[in-house]
Formats: sequence, C-alpha cells, structure tokens
Amino acid sequence: MSIVLGPNQYGKAETRVVRVVRDGARHELRDLNVSVALAGDLAGTHLTGDNTAVLPTDTQKNTVYAFAKRYGIGEPEEFGLRLARHFVASQPSIGRARVSIEQYAWRRLGPHSFQRDGGETRTCAVTVDSDGEWVVSGLTDLVLLNSTDSEFWGYAKDEYTTLPETKDRVLATAVSARWLHASSTMDWAASYDGVRAALVAAFVETYSLSLQQTLYAMGRRVLEERPEIAEVRLALPNKHHLLVDLSPFGLDNPNEVFVAADRPYGLIEGSVLRAGASPVDGAF
Repeated sequence: MSIVLGPNQYGKAETRVVRVVRDGARHELRDLNVSVALAGDLAGTHLTGDNTAVLPTDTQKNTVYAFAKRYGIGEPEEFGLRLARHFVASQPSIGRARVSIEQYAWRRLGPHSFQRDGGETRTCAVTVDSDGEWVVSGLTDLVLLNSTDSEFWGYAKDEYTTLPETKDRVLATAVSARWLHASSTMDWAASYDGVRAALVAAFVETYSLSLQQTLYAMGRRVLEERPEIAEVRLALPNKHHLLVDLSPFGLDNPNEVFVAADRPYGLIEGSVLRAGASPVDGAF
C-alpha cells in the first residue's frame, strides 16, 4: 500500500490586533481578528522534520502587528492583501497565502471614546497565489426580522410531519454572507456598505413564501446593484418564533406573543452568481 502526503497548510490563527490612530484629538480605532494560512513546498517538515521552509507561526503573528504599525490597517481587505502578498513574495517555499479577517465595530462616543457595537461582524478572506488574487468580503450575525409578509405552506408531508401550514408568520434570521469581488482593487468601504444595504433592502421588500426565496432575492439584489460582485453565498438560519398557547389563561393570541427558540433551527444555504459563471470554490 502506497501512502503519500495530501494537501496541507499551516499558519497563525486568531491574532487579535487593535490599532489606534492618534492624529490629533480625534482618534480612530480598528479592531481585527486575523488568521493566516500558508501552503506550498512543505513536504519536508511533514515527512522528515526538516523545517527549512517553515516560517514560524509566531513570525506570522509578529508580521500582523508590525504591518498594523508600519502601514496602518485601513479597510480589512487592504490589510489582508498586504499581508498575503508579503508572505508569498518573501518566502520562496510558499505558493499560496490566505488571510481571513474579522473586523469588530465600535461606535464613537466622543473624540477618543468608543462603545463596542452589538451589530454584525464584518469579514474578509484574501487568497494570493501564483494564479492570481481573490478577495471575498462578508458579514456574520446580521440579525433581521419581518413581523409579517411571510408564509410557509404547500410543503411535502409524511407520517412524521406535525408543522402546521401558515399564511402569516414571523421571519427572522441571522445572516452570514460572503461575496467574491471581480477585482482585487476597488473602494472596499463603499462596496461593503452597498452590498450590506442591498441585502437588507431585499429582506425588507420581499414577500416571502419560503426562506429559500428570500435567500435568492437577497443574492440577486446584490448582483443587480453591485457590478463589482461576481458571486454571493448566503447562510440563513431560520430563527423560529413559535406562537405561545395562551388559551389556558383565557386569552387569545392573534400572532402577538411568541417564544424565540434558539435551537434546533432550520439552516438555509445557497449561492447566487451571474449566468454562465462557474463557482470559485477555492476563493471561499
């Protein structure tokens, strides 16, 4: 039996870096969680313990800190591209660098005072190799709710089905979305704001007969309004709101009082891309 080494990578996960820009009395704040994964000619360290081609993960962590100071952070996509390009260009053994970033938002309270924002988390994943550069931006935990204009009926049923059909329900989800840019050069902040606005608008304006229909409407809206986006991938957990039976207390409940169930939950996932395009799995 022949045994060989398969695909592999290594890196430093979840380096937390906070950068304060002190230009005068009004400060700016960037708060990131950065993960690096490197791949290339690394068979030696696996097969014989030869570490000649291995850039220590501690060095990768230090590079994140040094780049935050030397170049600033700016938009997370810019920072990720700068790091990924550096690792590929500076290490002969490394053929691919992937940098994944979560950016945590802070709300300004004063010139140098901030409050951690409880909203969604902005994300990006940057991949650089000999074939090109790919930038996938995204967000997680964008919590949205429609209190009506949502139905669910006409579905398949079997002997285990107990869910009643409904023509009026609460539709709630915590959106996780990732979108592939057609280029690695653009106004990242404007693009992020535009995509987020399109996702929210589609959720608000879609009369939903299923969460799957809402997912497609959200992805379609992004591609219609943002020509710089090539593909959108969405994961929408169905945050079930179950009507409480108040009849034991002599009370009616015409879709007014619910219990928010955190688990189990339906999970709807899908991608929306331009006609004729092929999914770019490696970028995601």
